Amino acid sequence: MRRPEAMIPVRMRRVAIVAPRDALRDTLVRVAEAGCVDIDHTEGGGPGAPGQGSAAHRLRRSRVEPAHAVLSVRTPDLDALERAGRTDLLAGEAQLEERQASAVRRGDVAALAGWCPADDVPATARRLAASGGALVPLRAPRGVEPPTLLREAGAVRRSFVPLVRTYGTVPYPDLDPTMPAGIAYVVMFGVMFGDAGHGALLLLAGIALRLGHPRRAASLRPLWPFVAGAGLTSCLAGAAYGEFFGPTGVLPVLWLNPLQDPLRLIVTAIGFGALLLALAYAAGIANRWREGGPGNALFALSGIAGAMLYLGLAVMGGGVWLGRPAVLAGAVIAGAGLLLAGSGLSAVAGGGAGGAVQVGIRLFDGVLRIGSNVISFARLAAFGLTHAALGSIVWRGTTALADRGGAAVLAAAVLFVVGNALAFALEALVAGVQALRLEFYELFSRVFEDQGRPFRPWRPVLDGQGNAANAPRGGAAYEEAM
Repeated sequence: MRRPEAMIPVRMRRVAIVAPRDALRDTLVRVAEAGCVDIDHTEGGGPGAPGQGSAAHRLRRSRVEPAHAVLSVRTPDLDALERAGRTDLLAGEAQLEERQASAVRRGDVAALAGWCPADDVPATARRLAASGGALVPLRAPRGVEPPTLLREAGAVRRSFVPLVRTYGTVPYPDLDPTMPAGIAYVVMFGVMFGDAGHGALLLLAGIALRLGHPRRAASLRPLWPFVAGAGLTSCLAGAAYGEFFGPTGVLPVLWLNPLQDPLRLIVTAIGFGALLLALAYAAGIANRWREGGPGNALFALSGIAGAMLYLGLAVMGGGVWLGRPAVLAGAVIAGAGLLLAGSGLSAVAGGGAGGAVQVGIRLFDGVLRIGSNVISFARLAAFGLTHAALGSIVWRGTTALADRGGAAVLAAAVLFVVGNALAFALEALVAGVQALRLEFYELFSRVFEDQGRPFRPWRPVLDGQGNAANAPRGGAAYEEAM
């Protein structure tokens, strides 16, 4: 995969599924087998409308919701399926009826429209040709955005994809932020969870998931690079802080002791956050350009105008902090950003007093958000300090008990293990939530302005028998895509 393609969602192609009427079912079965076409649905009220078919009626009458929809390759006997209680096959047939009802018919030909990854079009077309159907590339309609499918090539990228999906669906024209978002998350987590001992436990947990242990957590196995990455960054931060299950002295302080030099840690955290915000503005500019052209990128608060406002405020703040005569230059840059953003907002809000008030409020909110978002990254240091403080409390209690000798040594060991277990659980939860908050509210709010539509190909479980007596229960190669 070329690097430019790795930074954008999978390229989609508008397609039409065309087949003779008597071959429509076989063609749709092959579409389901391919599992890479998101078929458009149309609503209607006739007997052939979605949800009104014979299989759908029988499925509703059974009052049983199957775990999977299973599609029979051959035309099944619906009465036999109903008598045998094969609601899974009835559900698959109901989905097929729904798509048949959405087809546009002209004479002896039926057609459906949908979306397919561009790279999969040739192979899918060859598959449909074997049943007498065809997959015809079409020109994308104006004003209709293709569905979004993020690339999942590679274990690391695949483990980061849920982080982006939790926020929402990336709009199709936008850049794919999966890799930078994942890296930023694990780094922020590590800064807050900075203990080499605790990080090593997370790293071992990631390796265990990779090896398939525990078996009950098999569904979490794809996340092993995410867990291992968080553990690795925690180990590195712990080494910088000199923390190994607290201030045990096992590791020397390579950079700073959080409890002894909190101000430097806070300033560094804010500086790191400022850098992340600058990168978020860069991604926002690219996305606004891809969404609506240079004008949209120029006037948007998450585009060039917002970036100029951010830069100007940063220059002003740096000038005040360093005592340099840069405040005026920063004010000019920030003022230019405000003028650009105000022009863009005025075009949307319209004229009059109401529009002016709305623009003023939006600009004021934009300035406040920049300041609050930058300061918000101080929580990286705050929760790093909290972790260090908890470790220090546990270690001091442990050493105080151990110094008494005798049975107190056993109590010290118990306190050390239990205290670290509680600190690990509490801080892992807090650091995970806080890193997610910073990712979503401070960074993604600038990268994205709208939500896209997820790519949902039709791919029910396939059954080669198609009758109630010998159709296999359970899985085949494909799961239903909901």
